[in-house]
Amino acid sequence: MATLCRPAIAVPDHVITREETLELARTLHADHPQLGLALRLIGNTGVRTRRLVRPIEETLRHPGFTARNAVYEAEAKARVPEVVRRALDHGQLAPTDIDMIIYVSCTGFMMPSMTAWIINNLGFRPETRQLPIAQLGCAAGGAAINRAHDFCVAYPGANVLIVACEFCSLCYQPTDLAVGNLLSNGLFGDALAAAVVRGEGGTGVRLERNGSHLVPGTEDWISYAVRDTGFHFMLDKRVPGTMAMLAPAMRDMAAPHDWDVSNLDFYVVHAGGPRILDDLSHYLDLPPEMFRYSRATLTERGNIASAVIFDALERLFEEGGADHGARGVIAGFGPGITAEITLGTWTEAGREEDREREEDRALEAARDLEMAVQAPALQGVGSGAAEG
Repeated sequence: MATLCRPAIAVPDHVITREETLELARTLHADHPQLGLALRLIGNTGVRTRRLVRPIEETLRHPGFTARNAVYEAEAKARVPEVVRRALDHGQLAPTDIDMIIYVSCTGFMMPSMTAWIINNLGFRPETRQLPIAQLGCAAGGAAINRAHDFCVAYPGANVLIVACEFCSLCYQPTDLAVGNLLSNGLFGDALAAAVVRGEGGTGVRLERNGSHLVPGTEDWISYAVRDTGFHFMLDKRVPGTMAMLAPAMRDMAAPHDWDVSNLDFYVVHAGGPRILDDLSHYLDLPPEMFRYSRATLTERGNIASAVIFDALERLFEEGGADHGARGVIAGFGPGITAEITLGTWTEAGREEDREREEDRALEAARDLEMAVQAPALQGVGSGAAEG
């Protein structure tokens, strides 16, 4: 079974606080007819601090999509190697042990993909498979875990590296004054993450089952408008209520596995905003404390898109992990409206190897017992044949 190991997280040095964000909104959009609404929405995000890949003064200037995308590529190449190295260390693997690289990002574009650059520059084998995911937004982190799981099931013993790189601040659009866009200016942050999924061994979440659910008729609820100035984030006011549709999907996916999604030991979910987490608590009948990892990510780093679930998972590791065999769920939510859902159990490498050895010994003992029981009968058949 595949195991999702401890992620590596990196955030840029430039910090912006909620108070600074609100003051910028008041200054830059003083004449906006819905400024009061925008300020209330930003204030209610639960975000206290965010990290930016460039200083706020530079972020507020828009030099054009070509220059912005060049910044994305340069910053990704400068920052990805370090999280990849740490993720491999956590998984106790070398670059040559990796059979596939999944790269997820919705905040910049490269072709060839960043996967090609990683293989060429960080010591991976030329045969390493590549899977870039660019259009699943915040759900892409969950999709990457699920596709890594599928690959390890199809190719037992294979190992997968996942890399998430999100520079949301590079999508800032100073002339886009829609309330949804103003809200996004106070919600999203920048971060990178990487994690290894091991086909054998490893400590972390042993991936048991995965699934996807798309809510019909919601394609335009979260989207990008691609214009001359780049990606313009479009957010429908109905998005905060999506858990009414996605929480039942999580329950339905777990039920055939004989798991009760309201009675698990740990929850690692995408934190798009506090309403998402509050509604999950309500619809799954869970105390808010069960989503503490996701809420901490939202508070300290904002919505960091596909990297959220890896940051939240790292907080579970930082807390000491879970008991061996503990059950949990990982879920990413994004445009579509799409949910990517994973069920898994916490496993510790030594404990799992001990369990497998015990199972092997028990199987061997059962075979010995069966042979011992069958032996007298076989001897009787042999003697009867000899007498005949």
